[in-house]
Amino acid sequence: MADKPKKTELVRGLTLTAAVMLVAGSMIGSGIFRKPATMADQLGSPELLIFVWIAAGLITFIGALCNAEISGMIDETGGQYIYFRKMYGDFTSYLYGWSTLSVIQTGSQAAIAYAFAEYVGYFVKYPQVSQSLQNFAFYMPLVGEIHPFVDLGTKVVAILCIVFLTGVNYIGVMIGGAVQTAVSYLKIIVIVLIAILLLTMGNGSVSNIYTHFTMPHRSLASLIAVVGLSFSGAFWAYDAWNNLTFVSGEVKNPQRNVPLGLLYGTLIVIGVYVLINIAFLYVLPINVMAKSPLVAATAAETIFGHNGASVISLVVIISTFGALNGSILATARVPFAMARANVFFKGLGKIHPKFGTPHVSLNLLGFWSCVLVLSGSFDTITDYVMFASWLFYMMGALGVLVLRKKMPDTNRPYKVWGYPYTPLLFVVFAFLFLVNSIVSDTQNAMMGLILVFSGLPFYFFWKYRKSL
Repeated sequence: MADKPKKTELVRGLTLTAAVMLVAGSMIGSGIFRKPATMADQLGSPELLIFVWIAAGLITFIGALCNAEISGMIDETGGQYIYFRKMYGDFTSYLYGWSTLSVIQTGSQAAIAYAFAEYVGYFVKYPQVSQSLQNFAFYMPLVGEIHPFVDLGTKVVAILCIVFLTGVNYIGVMIGGAVQTAVSYLKIIVIVLIAILLLTMGNGSVSNIYTHFTMPHRSLASLIAVVGLSFSGAFWAYDAWNNLTFVSGEVKNPQRNVPLGLLYGTLIVIGVYVLINIAFLYVLPINVMAKSPLVAATAAETIFGHNGASVISLVVIISTFGALNGSILATARVPFAMARANVFFKGLGKIHPKFGTPHVSLNLLGFWSCVLVLSGSFDTITDYVMFASWLFYMMGALGVLVLRKKMPDTNRPYKVWGYPYTPLLFVVFAFLFLVNSIVSDTQNAMMGLILVFSGLPFYFFWKYRKSL
């Protein structure tokens, strides 16, 4: 029997359905189960809480509209790394690619895996290490002390989950895509079903949702600060909407399916998030919701009794598993594209001869995600990921205007609605969000910036090497 030919190009195996489910499945992870309580505590108003979820969703949708225009005109694996290269040149694209590796996607994966392990811990009691080992820490300037061995059992399970799903995507994009589609369908159906049960069987009250906009007394400056911080929580839940662009080179008919996948996937998630938050508020007054870190479990107890926490824990395990798979599937394509552009280690551009996947890149990102799991808790990781992510989201939206000037004659199968006002609105909002994060959450903003700019020595090394 003749040997099968070696694969030298990535496989175009993702359909429109897979594209939509990659977007929706990557977004729906741990955030919708972890962030509502924190946001309720910050805002103190059910109307304001729903407003933030809707507003954050619409802002995210504008970001998706911007990406839809760019992804329709640029069909290359690597997503925003390729986009930034055409918008701003090598320096900005390199910093983005490096940031994807150092914090944005790997930090996101670490946080999702951490949440997965926390909920597995509801069913399995993790062993504890000695107190002296838990107290071990090292100091990072501008950030503070890092305790790698705190909650070590949770972190080990998170690392094992990352390793497993890295292996799944190592074997093939179609296998990873099939897993993503199946899990995404399942968790969307389950979340919508829980929302319907809460609204019909939860014995709640509409008065929990509408309180005539009664809010805690705050100064205007304080209100702006807490609303800004609550947006950070909502944006974490909505994050990963752009993962599809990373694998556009593996999507069938990408000029059509990538923009549609971005738009349909984002709209599905907005609907699911607003529905489930209304359901949470229907059965839990805002002050009770604020004191319930695992708000979904508390709400589920109203219809499932003491088994409610078990039901929700299973839902979160499924949800985070799917979100983590989607992120791993997409992320490895960025260092792969950098290596193919000769601005990163050549080995990262290799394609597995049998599976047709960027296997070296997958392994590297999986390893660094595991390292970041050890760096902190769920909330710590998500906060510095959000700052770094929105720095580049802002630049990506601005890049729509840049490309309209630089590449005016390039075919655009989709053009962003409301141009130039919608991209500019996104840019202004992102800038204000970043400023508020620096003022209100300085430590985590600095951690994000450190990880972003830690790539500068490597950039100058590669520029020097290319000049030889």
